[in-house]
Amino acid sequence: MTKGITQRAVGETVDTFLLIKQSTKGVTTTGNPFMSLVLQDKSGDIEAKLWDTKDEHEAMYAAETIVRVGGEIHNYRGKNQLRIKSIRPAKPEEKKSISDLVPSSEKSTDELLEEILKYLFDMQNPQIQRITRHLLKKYQERILTFPAATRNHHDYVSGLADHVVSMLKLGKSICDIYPSLNKDLLYSGIILHDIGKVFELSGPISTSYTVEGNLLGHISIMVTEISKAAEELSIEGEEVLLLQHMVLSHHGKEEWGSPKKPMIKEAEILHYIDNIDAKMMMLDRALEKTKPGEFTERLFPLDNRSFYKPNVQ
Repeated sequence: MTKGITQRAVGETVDTFLLIKQSTKGVTTTGNPFMSLVLQDKSGDIEAKLWDTKDEHEAMYAAETIVRVGGEIHNYRGKNQLRIKSIRPAKPEEKKSISDLVPSSEKSTDELLEEILKYLFDMQNPQIQRITRHLLKKYQERILTFPAATRNHHDYVSGLADHVVSMLKLGKSICDIYPSLNKDLLYSGIILHDIGKVFELSGPISTSYTVEGNLLGHISIMVTEISKAAEELSIEGEEVLLLQHMVLSHHGKEEWGSPKKPMIKEAEILHYIDNIDAKMMMLDRALEKTKPGEFTERLFPLDNRSFYKPNVQ
């Protein structure tokens, strides 16, 4: 079986088809134009630079373009990159499709929905359940196919639903240990906290931020969606306010993009669960491509640390 791009070691040569996930123009300190590319296959993505570019290269190597790339893996500031030696768009006769090169959840959308619905039906508070069910049904197709981010964690087809399912399992375990937690609030907060991503992000392929995402962000979008849902369902009361607070505070700190810090214990736990699941995804991904006895590449979202992969089984 051919190794994926993220499974290649430093020094290995590459000659394969990859999908351009992101493409941005830049200029060197000496004024020479270049392009920063994020290239991906089923295994994940890798950064690369295309030097001495011309105007026509911007269209030729835009996002969502499949390219044949030759080069070598090298280490740059503790992180693997692809040094491009040759690149060209794939030819029609080579019959390469985007679906061949896009990472996706190991679970089907039907499986993911079934898992989420188990927790929805376990809710006892009718107001919380109705708001949650309304929004889940309203945006179901996008929730089940969108990624949870553009980079770093759950950044693949159905990544958002994968993230929610993992968090719900964590939430159930924590509620079993600490029964004083309001599980309805916590489950609903987990399901709703990132639904704003279906507005903030462009979609599951070559994901980028939308205008709405850049100007408003998924947190403020979702607070408005909860308010609209409550109005459409003629629901009033503290439940609406508490669900809005869960979403507003789930990033935990202002410097992490949270408009409010958690001020109820379910919001505090939601923040921890979100953080745990995202960081475990980053760690597992980095350690999967690291040999025992060696360190991972530097992980910028984890304070730019490298993590050791023990030989101990």
